Amino acid sequence: MCNEAPRPLPPCILCAMSDAHAAYFAEVEERFDAAVDFSIGLEEEFQLLDPTSLALVDRFEELRDAAQGELAEHVAGELISSEIEVITGRCDGFAAAADKLLLRRLALSDLAEKHGVALGATGTHPFSSWKDQRIIDTPHYRLVEDRLKYVAWRNNTWSAHVHVGVHGKDRAIALCDAVRGYLPHFLALSANSPFIEGVWTQLHSARTQTFVRMFPRCGIPDIFGTWDEHRRYYELMLDTHCVHDFTQIWWSVRPHHRFGTVELRICDVQTEAWQALAINALAFGLVVALAHRYDEGRPLLVLPGRYIEENLWRAIRYGLDGKLVDFERRREVEAADAVRELLELVLPEADRLGLHPFIDDVERILSEGNGAQRQVKAHLEGETLEQVFAGTVARVRPSSGRDSATGEEAKR
Repeated sequence: MCNEAPRPLPPCILCAMSDAHAAYFAEVEERFDAAVDFSIGLEEEFQLLDPTSLALVDRFEELRDAAQGELAEHVAGELISSEIEVITGRCDGFAAAADKLLLRRLALSDLAEKHGVALGATGTHPFSSWKDQRIIDTPHYRLVEDRLKYVAWRNNTWSAHVHVGVHGKDRAIALCDAVRGYLPHFLALSANSPFIEGVWTQLHSARTQTFVRMFPRCGIPDIFGTWDEHRRYYELMLDTHCVHDFTQIWWSVRPHHRFGTVELRICDVQTEAWQALAINALAFGLVVALAHRYDEGRPLLVLPGRYIEENLWRAIRYGLDGKLVDFERRREVEAADAVRELLELVLPEADRLGLHPFIDDVERILSEGNGAQRQVKAHLEGETLEQVFAGTVARVRPSSGRDSATGEEAKR
């Protein structure tokens, strides 16, 4: 039931494909074949806010131009001018990536404060309207806006991505195919966007509903099985002008052509750094654990998309308050327990990969509540959406410059 082989394209279509992109794919394939296993890179997207009203403000270009040193090389635009992305760059281990995430959060917080900007880190802004936001003026995002119009304008969302280096193009595809089944687990754990446009949506991840359900070529990808099948799909998309660049396919897990990585893109951005590191440690550990199973010749569970979509909806709607379906055992499981089962899969890798103490905080999230649960609890106790949001903004900055990969400060 839970393994679905990809269907090859008809020969007539294969014969009609152009060879125009052969050089591009040769370079991408070489990149995967030369990739260093289990390098890691982390990305976080932050809201740029008026420090008094906490409304979104168009200040990206100003902060980008003012950034200095390492921060200047590791900030990027992300669709709208009230958003800024910070990246760690490629790191050789999780501890190094954790250090960079913490230090860059701190550096961005200092830069923003110096320029009279506050930072927000929730998957959606609770009250600023998408109608008031401006798409940044870059060739890439001009093309995105031209092609998507309202869909692009409406996408005021903030997420977090993790890249894991994977050696071998077929191996990367096998891992993407298997990781698909765990995407709802990561969304349930990371859900951090119950409010949007002044409304308590009663969803746990309004970001996912806004982005994944509106953007084309988004969400849960098909099963590809082999790199050749993946390449044929991309060639067809390029040759028929469906896309002009591989980044216009916004799947929630994908092989990243420029970096030679498996990229997980399902998570809401996390308000606090310790939450981000816990979830990223789990994601990193999962890719490594699945890679080792693949290398040992053990089968990987590859779920059909129709089953994953059911769990994805449950994660969007109920987050950690709901249940996910274990389709192999034909039963529902409390979402928190499903995440604990995932944690058990990863824990044997934790010592070797240096994931402690970060991964230990997954249980802290499950016990204390994730971002959506905490925000809803505060709202039900009488706080307005504005007051709830102010509480999240106050927790974005890491506690001190002493935060490091030792985790001594990162955990609080």
